[in-house]
Amino acid sequence: MSLTEEATGQSLRQIGTLVRDARRHHGLTQTQLAERLGTSQSAIARIEQGAQNLTLELLGRLSAALDSELITVGKAGPTHLRVTGGTALSGSVTVKSSKNAAVALLCASLLNRGTTTLRNVARIVEVERILDVLRSIGVQATWDGADRDLTIVVPEVLDLAGIDADAARRTRSIIMFLGPLLHREQTFELPYAGGCDLGTRTVEPHMIALRPFGLEIEAHAGEYHARVDRSGSTDRTIVLTERGDTVTENALLAAARHPGRTTIRNASPNYMVQDLCLYLELLGVRIEGFGTTTLVVHGQAELDAEVDYTPSEDPVEAMSLLTAGIVTGSELTVRRAPIEFLEIELAILGEMGLRYDLSAEYAADNGRTRLVDITIHPSQLRAPIDKVHPMPFPGLNIDNLPFFAVIAATASGGTLIHDWVYDNRAIHLSDLTRLGADVRLLDPHRVLVTGPTHWSAAEIVCPPALRPAVCILLAMLACKGTSVLRNVDIIARGYEQLYERLVEMGARIEVFTD
Repeated sequence: MSLTEEATGQSLRQIGTLVRDARRHHGLTQTQLAERLGTSQSAIARIEQGAQNLTLELLGRLSAALDSELITVGKAGPTHLRVTGGTALSGSVTVKSSKNAAVALLCASLLNRGTTTLRNVARIVEVERILDVLRSIGVQATWDGADRDLTIVVPEVLDLAGIDADAARRTRSIIMFLGPLLHREQTFELPYAGGCDLGTRTVEPHMIALRPFGLEIEAHAGEYHARVDRSGSTDRTIVLTERGDTVTENALLAAARHPGRTTIRNASPNYMVQDLCLYLELLGVRIEGFGTTTLVVHGQAELDAEVDYTPSEDPVEAMSLLTAGIVTGSELTVRRAPIEFLEIELAILGEMGLRYDLSAEYAADNGRTRLVDITIHPSQLRAPIDKVHPMPFPGLNIDNLPFFAVIAATASGGTLIHDWVYDNRAIHLSDLTRLGADVRLLDPHRVLVTGPTHWSAAEIVCPPALRPAVCILLAMLACKGTSVLRNVDIIARGYEQLYERLVEMGARIEVFTD
């Protein structure tokens, strides 16, 4: 053992002792602490034994759960992963709630004069950024003792001048403030939206959706300058030029407090839009056409309700976990998978030769989303006959497309991946060649993946796009030897405790910083 490894082990044991003592001081069992953190009793046992690698995020959550500052650190450097692959995973893993639904519901809470309680919310960076923005303008957003449920109270007057511009610019989701704010302010400013490096993402589809409500936007010095003219007809029809998720959500948010009837055509019926519709119905907004591409919204000028809502499970996380099992040749069960939003993906995987079983369907906590448990078995995969490409729901989810690149690398034959939505995300998938994959970039939107791959370990800097970054991590699980994935902070934008949960299934992942 090296001196560095010995020192790391000693630090983990010291922290484990602190965790154990703090837990006992609060009269908690390991199981009770695990429930507060949304993890397993065995994970707590490993932490207390000094046998579990700890991220700064997990340390922070442990400190909050135990009301004890376990460790004080200075400014942390970038986070990296050391992955020793080539072994199969096993057991089961439960899908967490949807990141995209949580973000939409946080924006929608601005509509409500009453108290909004959101249950089982994903503790991820993207959610925290939106919360930072909400709190900076005067919204009370409080986590419960277990850091799972959020209570949100919106003040009568928002302090938009005090907005946290840094947090706002680091999330593209800030654009969904436009729909709620146009009912509260005649004029206002929002910082430019940011997010992943996926090429230029025009805001024009949002403007097409919101101009019928009197919103006009001009861009000046890094901010959107908004002006609202509320004159106009009571009933209106909006035809979206892009069937986008956030565009549809913005139109819904604007229509919810617009008295009269708003018809939204070419609407996205995707999972996060359905969650938003269910929340708005609890606020008292009547919506016709749930789950279809035409929504008719009967809005109300004032929305004042005590709302308690649990967002559904995340189909993209489910696909990520299924991919982890597929590329490592594992027998693995992914529990609470939203099957309605995975049926096309599973159909393609079945065509490729994946053997899997589905449990009987059961309802999510929101009462509407259909869930199943999916058990996959080690399978010899072959390339699909047709290209793999995304489509608006009910087609293959655009966020699930990158996972087919790493899956295709394990299959026999050539698979064409066509990412027509984003300008350069396909380019990031070419990083899989560093791990031995045969990935040929045909143009900025298309890659040809030829397998099967003899995976080999390597050191790679994380691409600046969430899903390709996760794809590289999952491919490293298939590589014999030890790989290093550097600068992985972007993964925390969309996943909660991903590394720890993979470790619980048998993955060998070590988190470290410079």
